[in-house]
Amino acid sequence: MITYEYPLNERIRTLLRLEDLFRRIAYFTRNDGSFDHHAALLSIFEILEVSSRADMKVDLVQELERQRQILLSFRNNPEISEEALSGALYEIEQASASLLAMAGKIGQYLRENEWLMGIRSRAAIPGGACSFDLPAYHFWLNREVADRQRDLENWIRPLTPIRDGLTIVLRLLRASGHAEGQMARRGIYQLMLGGRMSQMVRVRVPGGTLAVPEISANKYALNIRFMAPETVSRPRQIEVDVPFELTFCSL
Repeated sequence: MITYEYPLNERIRTLLRLEDLFRRIAYFTRNDGSFDHHAALLSIFEILEVSSRADMKVDLVQELERQRQILLSFRNNPEISEEALSGALYEIEQASASLLAMAGKIGQYLRENEWLMGIRSRAAIPGGACSFDLPAYHFWLNREVADRQRDLENWIRPLTPIRDGLTIVLRLLRASGHAEGQMARRGIYQLMLGGRMSQMVRVRVPGGTLAVPEISANKYALNIRFMAPETVSRPRQIEVDVPFELTFCSL
């Protein structure tokens, strides 16, 4: 199954973007190549850009506290495992404490690093990070793998409270919904929401299905069109029925 997620508000959209960037950093940092570490550094710069558009720390702390209160209401419920509940509460409390301990603007320590900001400004130019543009960066890319990995980990470590907080929020969000089988007749599916409040829609399509969902939604309706996965021409709507799973997620 291939899962497609569609955020229904700006906050969840930002969290999904950051989640993707943190995953990229983890992947590229683990690898040994200089191109991998260049990609990891570019992803760090993208996190700075995305996180500067909203007060992520406050939003995450508030959402984690709201989820903590919800979990506390399940205390002494015979249908809920006390061990699992205590573990979830501990994880939330630790994440909140780490977020509250973050001082100043997210990533400010990176913005104060003139060497990194020089790379960031050149990297914004197509092909602008060549060795003749940034000889000091070229030197860094040719250092020992362990040295580069240590630097990358030092640069990303202060941002891990953001990563851990959004990981908990998105995990709870994804677990909040129940998947239901649906059918897009001749590639089209429409649903009147009738005031249903959700923060994200998840669409799961069988992996062998040659169809890609284009999703649009507002507070009144959800519309999904399944398009042929073209790579050389303009996408076109398919004309066959498409089975899929639909999940509405809300915290």
